[in-house]
Amino acid sequence: MIARLGSVTARWTTLVPALAVVLLVLTWGRDLPGAAVAVVTLVLAGAVLAAVHHAEVVAHRVGEPFGSLVLAVAVTIIEVALIVTLMADGGDKSATLARDTVFAAVMITCNGIVGLCLLVASLRHGTAIFNPEGTGAALATVATLATLSLVLPTFTTSKPGPEFSTVQLTFAALSSLVLYGLFVTTQTVRHRDYFLPVTRQGDVITADDHAGAPTARTALISLGLLGTALIGVVGLAKGVSPTIESAVEAAGLHQAVVGVIIALLVLLPETIAALRSARRDRVQTSLNLALGSAMASIGLTIPAVALASLWLSGPLVLGLGSTYMVLLALTVVVSSLTVVPGRATPLQGGVHLVLFAAYLELAVNP
Repeated sequence: MIARLGSVTARWTTLVPALAVVLLVLTWGRDLPGAAVAVVTLVLAGAVLAAVHHAEVVAHRVGEPFGSLVLAVAVTIIEVALIVTLMADGGDKSATLARDTVFAAVMITCNGIVGLCLLVASLRHGTAIFNPEGTGAALATVATLATLSLVLPTFTTSKPGPEFSTVQLTFAALSSLVLYGLFVTTQTVRHRDYFLPVTRQGDVITADDHAGAPTARTALISLGLLGTALIGVVGLAKGVSPTIESAVEAAGLHQAVVGVIIALLVLLPETIAALRSARRDRVQTSLNLALGSAMASIGLTIPAVALASLWLSGPLVLGLGSTYMVLLALTVVVSSLTVVPGRATPLQGGVHLVLFAAYLELAVNP
């Protein structure tokens, strides 16, 4: 019975990514009727689940923290392509799309995913246990990247409005790449043990014992299918984005809601993978996914949009408003207090989820 279920899983997780790409080719650049949007949404959900499955196969083969890094970077690279494509098509109305999507990613990961994982792990296992050294380093990097890229533009005076000048944007882009590169080196080479899951006694877990590691061939196939599934996820998300934008406009909601919805769709694979790790009492893996995704979102998106701004005619608004800056500052403070003890209760998870709910409420009703 178990073997039969495994065979069924292998078949659908192989077919759905291919189906998503075929559907993407058939629908690219076309106005979709309601029925087509429903089909695209269904295939999109299947591609998300397939991406999570293949990401877990790759992660099990390469081990932590490389597995978390693979999924975070893969999703973010395609997210960047989606943002740049939408900016190129949107003109002046998409001037804030990069800012809104990146900030939404930070709030979703640092409050939404972190809060859910801490809540699930602590309710299931009593307390959520993680390594404060690695998590603290990741949080410090996310806070620095967010401040340099999303807060400073509001206060600079070289260019009117919450925008960077060309020199300032170049500095922010290079700083983002340097910081992200330093973090990846620390995470995977110099201090890899800081980012591995730990037992309740504080011992580092160097390998999972729930199943044998897949073969190199299986992992390579899953890596290819992961990329295919993510292309399908982001491409189909772009296909339904006009429907999303029309619905947001018809509802009289703020344009920032579009960025929130895009970020929610793109980050769904990481959310599911992080929750699965939390249920298995691998909270450090969950935090690697959450904070790594936030870091990659800023560290790769800002350089990409800086480069794209060379040929995009519209403005590039990166600076946050005062309301969101307060929310970002509160997130950094609360996250720091959560990380320091190396363990969390349902209270910490609930605090992060309330912050996430506040962000969603303010996005809908600024």
